Amino acid sequence: MSKGTVVLAYSGGLDTSCILVWLKEEGYDVITYLANIGQEEDFDAAKKKAESLGAKKVFIEDLRAEFVEEFIWPSVQANAIYEDRYLLGTSVARPCIARRQVQIARQQGAQFVSHGATGKGNDQVRFELTCYAMYPEVKIIAPWRIPEFYNRFRGRKDLMEYAEKHGIPVPVTPKAPWSMDANLMHISYESGILENPKNHAPVNLYLMTKNPEDTCESPDVLEIHFTKGLSQRAVFNLHSIQFELHGSITGRHGVGRIDIVENRFIGMKSRGIYETPGGTILYHAHLDIETFTMDREVRRIKQGLGIKFSEMVYNGFWYSPECDFVRHCIDKSQENVEGKVQLSVFKGQVYILGRESPRSLYNEELVSMDVQGDYDPCDASGFIKINAVRLREHHRLQGEASSNR
Repeated sequence: MSKGTVVLAYSGGLDTSCILVWLKEEGYDVITYLANIGQEEDFDAAKKKAESLGAKKVFIEDLRAEFVEEFIWPSVQANAIYEDRYLLGTSVARPCIARRQVQIARQQGAQFVSHGATGKGNDQVRFELTCYAMYPEVKIIAPWRIPEFYNRFRGRKDLMEYAEKHGIPVPVTPKAPWSMDANLMHISYESGILENPKNHAPVNLYLMTKNPEDTCESPDVLEIHFTKGLSQRAVFNLHSIQFELHGSITGRHGVGRIDIVENRFIGMKSRGIYETPGGTILYHAHLDIETFTMDREVRRIKQGLGIKFSEMVYNGFWYSPECDFVRHCIDKSQENVEGKVQLSVFKGQVYILGRESPRSLYNEELVSMDVQGDYDPCDASGFIKINAVRLREHHRLQGEASSNR
């Protein structure tokens, strides 16, 4: 008697292959689901493997278009960056993946969803908050939080032995002594030998970018066009070409590498290494055109919203009322963010060269040192004196306090 149907977020790797068989062993009918968000993957091989291991159905879903339009572009609009450095390449993909998982579960009448995320990480939170938000009555099976599972499989050796016993094909040796996660926007590396934060990343780790020391000796110059802060809805092929073009050019120059220790939502620090070549160039270019076209006070508010948005995405709250509200505010702020940015990429760096916009708030005559324009310098005297009132009073009080000591 089946315990019910579970939709498993499946990668075809050791962990989720073992989880597939374990779920069947526990009495569930298993539907596997693999999302294509731009990672290099043999999807046909993954499908055949899942079928051979007893998956009731296998879904291979191409989510690249919606990932770019509905998740990457809002993040670009927001200048989303977590703890000043991380461009959220993994974080922003999780709600996209989990949304389709829930849709499949509903379509197939599945009462359960499952994933292979560790019980110590952020992804378990991101997947499950999305699932509960979109399918409130769903039940979640998280094997790495079930004592019967994690006490049975204490490491890779135990998983390998289980795989051999159950005829699960696995590589003889792991691809690399660290964990990787890739999509259209970026690739991340963590765990394994990287867990010691003083260890330098091996030179052969990086897959998207060249070592800046080994890049070509002349820069590439690019021009990026913005309309509504990149919120325009264009044909996906154009999006794909843009990411591949910018990714290949910036990758050739070693742009987009970071090595950081970050604060996970559950309260521990972790070391992550990320490559985000295309995303890095879009971040710098968008930041520049936004400053050029947006009112100072609006931008100040929007900066705060961008920080909140980044924290919400990192922590898994994409499908929350507060994140929905912030996204609408950010989208509104982008109405006049339009124009072109010229930049160069060279030796791991992005250099802004110039910008132009039909909606620019830059008034060359007003700001010129050579033309007075519609501005009376005498007005600055009163402006300065008014702003000095508070400072004078503060220092008067400090002077009185020091004389009474």
